[in-house]
Amino acid sequence: MAEAAPAPTAALGKHACPECSGDLQWNAAKQALVCPYCGTVVPWTQGKEAEPGAAVVEHDLLAALNNPASGRGWGDQPGFTKREVQCQSCRAISVFVDGKVATRCDFCGSPSIIAHETANDAITPQSLLPFKVSEGQMRDSLRKWYGARWFAPSKLKTAALTDTLRGIYLPYWTFDAQVSARWRAEAGHYYYESESYRDDKGDTRSRQVQRTRWVPAAGNLEHFFDDALVPGTTGVHADLLRQVEPFPTLTDLKPYSPEFVRGWTVERYQIDLHKAEKLNQEDMQQKVKALCTRKVPGDTQRNLQVDATYQGRTFKHILAPVWLVSYTYGSRSFQVVANGYTGAIAGEQPYSWVKITFAVLAVLMLILLVVTMGHTKPH
Repeated sequence: MAEAAPAPTAALGKHACPECSGDLQWNAAKQALVCPYCGTVVPWTQGKEAEPGAAVVEHDLLAALNNPASGRGWGDQPGFTKREVQCQSCRAISVFVDGKVATRCDFCGSPSIIAHETANDAITPQSLLPFKVSEGQMRDSLRKWYGARWFAPSKLKTAALTDTLRGIYLPYWTFDAQVSARWRAEAGHYYYESESYRDDKGDTRSRQVQRTRWVPAAGNLEHFFDDALVPGTTGVHADLLRQVEPFPTLTDLKPYSPEFVRGWTVERYQIDLHKAEKLNQEDMQQKVKALCTRKVPGDTQRNLQVDATYQGRTFKHILAPVWLVSYTYGSRSFQVVANGYTGAIAGEQPYSWVKITFAVLAVLMLILLVVTMGHTKPH
């Protein structure tokens, strides 16, 4: 079944430089539009002056899943051109806007990239979170991060150069839903009884023994899921991405405009709306069960059953900013990921077993020294 999408936003026109007519692009350090040709800085004013229809809006999920597709072929709108390439190693699809080219994959560093032809079937992102952390700030943070890797090989700082740092917009889906749930369970309440027993000497003694009194319990839960995130990326390692989330999508999203992505790499989603919806449903079910668990009275519980209904489900397709470093050490590849808005960093690293061995030996020697001093202390 083809997935559907909202109609393209009206905010897709160019912003020309007032000095040289070049195409402006977003500059994270200045938090403004900057001309890459003459350096003119132009404050971003959309949001106050956005065209009708350019606001960040939610779209009905069921309608998008059931109706014919629309709003696809993003990147082909008037105002800019795009080129797609796919890595033959990690399979990530990168979108380059207005002339930027690549010789290696930004996600894994592989040189095996080929042109990717599409049938213009990608749902158009209608909003994004622009970069807030600049490249210079990110390089400083990365140097500190590498410096704090105590058990990494000494050569790591030179092998994992920040020269491979790339700013990338990742595809995300956000979901809203109102849930009404009815739960029932057996609530356990602890109480204590005295019990007699004989010790090793045969003497009779008493002790307190914990018992559980089980009683039926039931209740209701009302909860609203607001902008629950499901990544559409395959290029960034999922466990790292979870560590640098969340992105402040509730307050700081801007209507999509090519100026934000011009000069940056954009990953085209490979987790489509159908799969993302299922992942979101599974995540909501787990969280609803956890919320109901907290409502069961008593000290413990068992046989929890939850009957939940989800209504008003909506979605958005957005782009979220990350800084990414991909490097190879030995025969293995590693990634370091940073939230391009908050600066949170998570990364992978090799380990030096020589350093770990010396650290373990040092701890053992310290323990041995303490024990020895304790035995030789005069009484």
